[in-house]
Amino acid sequence: MQGRILWADDEIDLLKPHILFLEAKGYTVQTVKSGSDAIDVCRDSDFDIIFLDENMPGISGLDALPKIKELLPNVPVVMITKSEEEHIMEEAIGSKIADYLIKPVNPNQILLSIKKNLDSSKLVSQKTNTAYQQDFRQLGMQLSGRLDYDEWTELFSKLVYWDLELEKSQDTGMRQILEMQQKEANQQFCRYIESNYTDWLNGVEEGPQLLHTVIKDKIAMHIGKEKTVVLVIDNLRFDQWKKLEPEFAKWFKVEKEEIIYSILPTATHYARNAFFAGLMPSEIEKRFPNLWKSEEDEGGKNMHESDFLEANLKRLGKQVKWSYNKITNLDAGKKLNDQFAKLKENDVNFIVYNFVDMLSHARTEMEMIKELASDEAAYRSLTLSWFQHSPLLEIVKKIAAAGMKLIITTDHGTVKVDNPIRIVGEKSTNTNLRYKVGRGLSYNEKQVFVVRNPQDAFLPKQKMSSEFVFAGDSDFFVYPNNYNQFVNYYQNTFQHGGVSMAEMLIPYIELGSISRLEKK
Repeated sequence: MQGRILWADDEIDLLKPHILFLEAKGYTVQTVKSGSDAIDVCRDSDFDIIFLDENMPGISGLDALPKIKELLPNVPVVMITKSEEEHIMEEAIGSKIADYLIKPVNPNQILLSIKKNLDSSKLVSQKTNTAYQQDFRQLGMQLSGRLDYDEWTELFSKLVYWDLELEKSQDTGMRQILEMQQKEANQQFCRYIESNYTDWLNGVEEGPQLLHTVIKDKIAMHIGKEKTVVLVIDNLRFDQWKKLEPEFAKWFKVEKEEIIYSILPTATHYARNAFFAGLMPSEIEKRFPNLWKSEEDEGGKNMHESDFLEANLKRLGKQVKWSYNKITNLDAGKKLNDQFAKLKENDVNFIVYNFVDMLSHARTEMEMIKELASDEAAYRSLTLSWFQHSPLLEIVKKIAAAGMKLIITTDHGTVKVDNPIRIVGEKSTNTNLRYKVGRGLSYNEKQVFVVRNPQDAFLPKQKMSSEFVFAGDSDFFVYPNNYNQFVNYYQNTFQHGGVSMAEMLIPYIELGSISRLEKK
């Protein structure tokens, strides 16, 4: 049986051929001749879809509709009418109908409406699965070749696309195939970074757009030419941006969407300081010895971003009015929203919004958040829900209304870790699960990416013989002491600091407000 249909029409006898057609397709059709009968039937029975004639004597379809929706709120109702008057259509649509058909209707119109409302998710799932199967081979061929840095971003973008598409699919088997392909890609990407990263930094070979030169290479050209807001959403992955994009599309047009490379370690201490300073970490340490904090120093490691930004803007010759705001809690977001008028006076405003980073840490520490963000899809969904109810949404609306340019980027992404690898270090070794820095570290060299001379990666040298060790793919570091306890606590949490596509390949988006573009 395909489904149960209720059809209410005072001329139902004339629709007998339609009824027979649907029954031949496997549907069960119950008919009534008035709106009151339709309401009575809905009190006692359940249906998969309801066809309701708008103009019946007594209680009309429009009058019966709200009462039917009270009884069966989740059942799609299709309104059928002879009238094309706009106010009738608006009234029906305002009552949350699923579809609207004009008489005379033919059987295929009815069947199409049923398919659209009852089988659409199944049909979309089948089409998505087929399309991914066709692309699977092409993606596999790309992975078997020698990809350059641009080709890696293209491949990653495709994998994110299929991740979001298959999220809607009912076929768990197809998702498992994608996860296997993502893992293979991540493993090869780690080897690619290990082979090329320090060569890029040292000018041995041409490299991609790296995070620390983004202000100079991309943002500076807009400063002074148009009012600009640079929104740095800490820990924003490319897939999370794609989930948020439809929300921004209500007020903005995407003028540029790129994937750029973060720096190592993919951690706020290094990456975000580098972004604002326009310098690699070792260069920041040399130029600002009193402001740079080493791993062993106490206190916050990102307390001087505005100082680094000020020096960067001066080097770039940008003598403009600017602001820097860091939002780490709800009250700070509300306060910035209330003071938005001041932002409009500036040539450029930099806003750091920390929620997504806090979400990943909260997911590690709180069971409730773990349950709410149990997998990648749920993690994306939670990010979207936060944005829709955050002060940032109101700020974004005001940016659009003011006709300002909006640039969105981040300092690094995050990866869900599931494979523990052992490491041994001194007590002073840092606590990050995706990278370790220190001396006398003991590990399996086949499992990690090692930078023995930190200067090769433009990283500060903590002590003599110190080195940086990075976890790749979905690995995370665990000390042998209390091994099982830490594995159970951190397994399947979202972490950052190491080498993976989700951590290193980050979004850079330029948005033009629709109101500004319309004025042009």
